[in-house]
Amino acid sequence: MCVYLVVSASYLVYILIQEGADEIDGLLYAACSVAGMYEVELKVETAHESVRERLRSHGANRVETVTQQDTYYDAPDRSFANTDEALRIRSEIRGDETVTMLTYKGPLVDADSKTRTEAETTVEDGTSMADILTGLGYEPAATVRKEREYFTLDDCTITLDAVEGLGEFVEVEYGIEVESKTQHSDSQLVESESDIEAARERAEDVMGQLGLDSSEQIRTSYLELLLENE
Repeated sequence: MCVYLVVSASYLVYILIQEGADEIDGLLYAACSVAGMYEVELKVETAHESVRERLRSHGANRVETVTQQDTYYDAPDRSFANTDEALRIRSEIRGDETVTMLTYKGPLVDADSKTRTEAETTVEDGTSMADILTGLGYEPAATVRKEREYFTLDDCTITLDAVEGLGEFVEVEYGIEVESKTQHSDSQLVESESDIEAARERAEDVMGQLGLDSSEQIRTSYLELLLENE
């Protein structure tokens, strides 16, 4: 599950400078508690060619291919590997355009998919953002490089990932909108769980159309897989 919250990059940087490293985690965690767009993601390791053929046969729309370089950071006060969190700077090349984003990911919250909260914002200057993080005590942990090809089918987003040092993977994502309520509302919790279950079933159905077995899904991130291979 990804809860996308786009906040002002300049305001985020202001908070980082004014409040320091201890406050960035609280800011991002609070941002992720707000309801919005939820994405349930299923990922399997598999060769791409047969999946492309099935995508074509089902009339999927090919969107674009991008190149991504993700630099992950570890916190000065805890190990994100132990807490199942992630903080990264992503550089994404789309044709002649390069976009840089800062992303925080919370721990997995669903036992049956890669469901987690996520807060993300565009950054104007990736080098300056990296300098801010290291100045606050955040240290680069690893870099993940991949080529990602996007398709859409039946309201799902399908990505074919070629990850440097790992191989080929396919991800299926299904997003839903959840009405914003108070953070600790019981009705919000029940509604979210019901919607997540329905979204997961939809993603599993699309995986089946592509000849993929959702029971073989990988809940481990590319970062974790790379670190395991070291």
